[in-house]
Order: sequence, then C-alpha cells, then structure tokens
Amino acid sequence: MDTIPVLYRSSEILAKASSLKEEVIMWRRDFHQNPELGFEEVRTSERVAKHLEGLGLEVRRGIGRTGVVGLLRGRQPGPTIGLRADMDALPIQDQKESAYRSTVPGKMHACGHDAHTSILMGAAQFLSQQARPEKGNIAFVFQPAEEGLGGASEMIKDGLLSAYNIEAMAGLHVFPGLPTGQISAVRGVSCAAADRIRINIIGRGGHAAHPHQAIDSVAVTAEVLSALQHIASRQVNPLDPVVITIGQIQGGSASNVIAPEVELLGTVRTLNPALREQMPGKIEAVVKGVTMALGASYEFDYHFGYPSIVNDDQMVDRLLVTSDQVLGHGKYQMVTPSMGGEDFSYYTEHVPGVFFRLGVGNPEKQTQYPLHHPMFDIDEDALPVGIAMLSALALNYLGQ
Repeated sequence: MDTIPVLYRSSEILAKASSLKEEVIMWRRDFHQNPELGFEEVRTSERVAKHLEGLGLEVRRGIGRTGVVGLLRGRQPGPTIGLRADMDALPIQDQKESAYRSTVPGKMHACGHDAHTSILMGAAQFLSQQARPEKGNIAFVFQPAEEGLGGASEMIKDGLLSAYNIEAMAGLHVFPGLPTGQISAVRGVSCAAADRIRINIIGRGGHAAHPHQAIDSVAVTAEVLSALQHIASRQVNPLDPVVITIGQIQGGSASNVIAPEVELLGTVRTLNPALREQMPGKIEAVVKGVTMALGASYEFDYHFGYPSIVNDDQMVDRLLVTSDQVLGHGKYQMVTPSMGGEDFSYYTEHVPGVFFRLGVGNPEKQTQYPLHHPMFDIDEDALPVGIAMLSALALNYLGQ
C-alpha cells in the first residue's frame, strides 16, 4: 500500500477544497430546499449540467433518464475514472426547524444526496480549475434514482461505462454515525444485496364472533411472521448474515370482520451471493408450510434488487493512502459490512470500484439523526472533506 504515489498533501488539496465551502453550502441548501424524487430530478440535473458547462466540461444530459455526466479530459490521453453522486430525495416530511428545510411537502433529502451532489460539483470545479490531470480523464457522474429505482443500472444501460471507457468508479455516502472529518471503508463486500418480497396470505372471511366458520388470515399472518425469523436463527449459518424484515402489512376492513386476505411487503438482505440465491426457496417453504397447516393459501413474489457492493482491494488501498495524505493519519476506520443496500453495486459488477462513508456526525450541530430520519441533517464542515477525498482519489488513480 505504501508504494502508491499521492502527490497532494493535506496542506494543499484540503485547503483548496475548503476555499469552496461557502459556495458548496449554498448549492447544498438550495437542493435541500427543493428535493426531487427518483427520475424526477429535472431541476436538480439542469442546475448540475449548467454548472458543469460553465466549467468547460463535455456535458451529456438525459443519460439514465435524468442523469448528467461531465467529462474532464486530461492534457494527454489515458484511463478514465468515474466519480459518482446520487441526486434523488425521499418521500419523507422534513421536520427540521432550519432556514433551508424542504419547501416541498412530503419530500426531503433525508439521505444526504443533496450533499453528495454538491460535493461532486465542488470536485468538478476544483479539478477543472486547479488540478486538471496531466494524463487521463475524470467523468463526473450525477446519477438519478438511487432510492429503490436503480438509477445506476439505467445509466449503465444507456452506455455510461462504454461511452466514456470508464475503467474504475468511486463514490461516497454521508454517514451521521461517523464524526465529521473522518471516513470509513470496507474491503470486499461492503453492503448487502437488497431484495423485495410480497406475500399474500389468503384465508376465508367471516364474522369475528364465529372464527370457526372462517380462516383467519390475520392469525395465519402472525404465525408466518414468527416462522420467517427461524430462517435466520435456525436455517442459516450464524456467520452468514441475513435479514428478513416485513415492513408493511395490509389487511382487514373492520374490527368485527375476519379479513379474507393480508398482504405483506418486506425486504431480504444478504452478503453471500450463494445464500441470496437460496432465499426465495427458503421463504416460500416456510410460507407454504404454515399456510397449509392452518388451512390457508398464499401468493409469493420475490424480486431480486440491488446486488452487494464489492470494493476492489487496490482501490481501497488507494483510498486509505489518500486519506492519510489528505486528511492526516488516523482519520479512517476499517469497518464491517452494512446490511443496507446501494445501487453503486451495479458499477462494481463491471469495473473496479470503491465506495466509502464520509463522517457528518456532530451532536453539537444536531446532525446525529440517522439516515431516512425526518430530522436528518449534516455537519456542512464535512463538505470540503468530501471534495478533497474524491478529487485526490481520482488524481491518485490517474497517477498524478
């Protein structure tokens, strides 16, 4: 790892990134006040595109529907690295009392994508104006629809990787559980595959006073919910993490009516690809057994969603050296994989990549709330850190 050259030191690149802080904060707060959901990022993407055009980059709109790519060419031909930020917000009501709270009812940047977008805009400005690569290119990838809609896959289908001959990818995610000024990373599999399930428990409706004349789908559902947790605790190696969570249940119309059907919607998270392939069969076997025993029937759908992110070892090495040189020693943590899902994984299926966390946690600034919380916010002191890390990592990859 020590043989990887990094030419930018903390006294240079972090200071230069910090000079952009006020401008980047302005962008971030504008995006925060005007959140847009997946594949609806029309205003956001247009502001990004105009910024990139103002920097003199080669800009392409509409890749992956509402995505934007800006290409910074080096002075000489060479490899291309992609830096990615996601742009979409969430259907959550912003409950913060701040000057820049969301102005759109029921929509909020509760996962920090406003920060990711602003950081990458800052990196594009710094690199194009102050640190243009001598050899090779940097593609600034502004991706739509990370939150469950697979915007990364759409960009790849539209030729992102092939059109720009991208040979490596890097990205970050703000994380309130990590102090501002630090980063964290994982070698290899860094987050879970995220799949969706739908189970429909079909009983027979009736009067609540006469349950023996009906098949109570609610009671059957309760048994199914309990039995599903035996998969993780008794059917899977304890060293092989798996999460089965039912997050939504719909059924019933009145307190004195036995519901004929109950629909369950949930998520399945795994780190092991082989175990992932087994999960549809394991879950359906449990549902089938319980419903058969209790006289009910079922419908079952399993949707394979985002695969796991797999961080490339050499890219992680570059990240850690970059952190030491740009942020100073002891500013990174090596952590265990997360059971969260992220569609950056689609990029790492095709090219070497690294995805890392950027600390934004600061209790004094009330930024300790978790991702997807209606009070979520970030410590904006972290924005220059993100700019510096992405910029230096790209230059490092290109041998600058």
